Amino acid sequence: MKLSGWGRYPTAIAEIIEPVSQQSVQNHFTEDSHHTQIIARGGGRSYGDSALADSVLSTRFLDNFISLNTDQNTLRCGSGVQLKELLHLVIPAGYFPPVLPGTKYVTVGGAIAADIHGKNHHQEGSFCEHVSCLTLLLASGEILNCSGTENKELFLATCGGMGLTGIILDATIFLKRVPSVSINQETRIAHSLSECMDIFDSVEDSEYSVAWLDGLAQGKKKGRSLVHTGCHSTEGVKRPISRRELSIPSLTPAMVLNKYSLQLFNEFVYKSQLIKRKSKKVNYESYFFPLDSIRNWNFLYGSRGFIQYQFLVPLDCSREAISAILKKIADASMVPALSVLKKFVKGNGNYLSFPRSGYTLAMDFKRSEKLFPLLEEVDELVLAYEGRQYLAKDARMSERVFKQSYKNWEKFIAVKTKYDPKNVFASQQSKRLGLTN
Repeated sequence: MKLSGWGRYPTAIAEIIEPVSQQSVQNHFTEDSHHTQIIARGGGRSYGDSALADSVLSTRFLDNFISLNTDQNTLRCGSGVQLKELLHLVIPAGYFPPVLPGTKYVTVGGAIAADIHGKNHHQEGSFCEHVSCLTLLLASGEILNCSGTENKELFLATCGGMGLTGIILDATIFLKRVPSVSINQETRIAHSLSECMDIFDSVEDSEYSVAWLDGLAQGKKKGRSLVHTGCHSTEGVKRPISRRELSIPSLTPAMVLNKYSLQLFNEFVYKSQLIKRKSKKVNYESYFFPLDSIRNWNFLYGSRGFIQYQFLVPLDCSREAISAILKKIADASMVPALSVLKKFVKGNGNYLSFPRSGYTLAMDFKRSEKLFPLLEEVDELVLAYEGRQYLAKDARMSERVFKQSYKNWEKFIAVKTKYDPKNVFASQQSKRLGLTN
């Protein structure tokens, strides 16, 4: 079967294995029925090739809820549970996940493998910081419990390890109690990148914060943006919400997104906010998952797909670094269709986790031949500022760039070699980055 990540590039022809239970997953390995390298795949929302291999094990049937512990505020569930289903279960009980990404179609296993982050990293950190423990199936067929105190080195390698240590069968995660799932949103207008970052500094007490950035604006307007802060309303909706979704046809021509249409769109978004009400109550779907209202929005980039380039640079040089990168992209006349800026405040001990103190900017580019040479130049700028790229969004980073920016890759390799000496768990990405052969 032909597979791709959410960016629709690259692609692979893979054998799909769909075990219907944890026992059948284990049988696949203990019965020595696998002869090729394999990688787990959840919702297919990683953008590049991290869930592509000759054999792909789908976790879609590992979608059972095991227990909700209201004394400890924890939920144990299968790794194939999507955040959409998790929300529908916990919201009526007065709970909310402590960290949410930009889509509800990520699975719990995928959230752990990518150590996802959300709009509240400055408050809550990344997803794996709220994982109490997980159950991991090794290449040998052995099942181990992993946590910060049990099989700790394997836990640190699995959280953010892109599925390369084994199959996550289930996990226990902490939940937080909220008064409602309605969000009091406030929008602040920033006329420049510096002003945007000043706003981020001033709203660190906000529960959530994120900025839409006009990647096309230059000169004094470079980095102009809309910073959306939010917090849970004390009076609001306490039930799950389902929105009607617009569907994008698969044959959408790539010419829909071009420099001129995007300039018009960015100008409209920015100027329309000048006359809109700056504070309002919105539902959690609108705040956390705005693009989920457009099913298959990745088709908008045409059949060649797109690249999301997400990087992080340290706080002390973030203004200079992001300004230089935006200028590099503008000088090349490349057009990011979407640019999102967030502030991080700390890293964690996981060997391959992306976040640390700094700013992260994610930019979507329609794939073209001249894009890749440009991104190689941007890679060098990111490295020069001691930054790095997010593995869950990566589709083309080189081994040199990866190993220069992820300082703990050798610690990861040591753990993987100990528990998976034959590199049974491998992906196109892991081979490209030199994590497996």
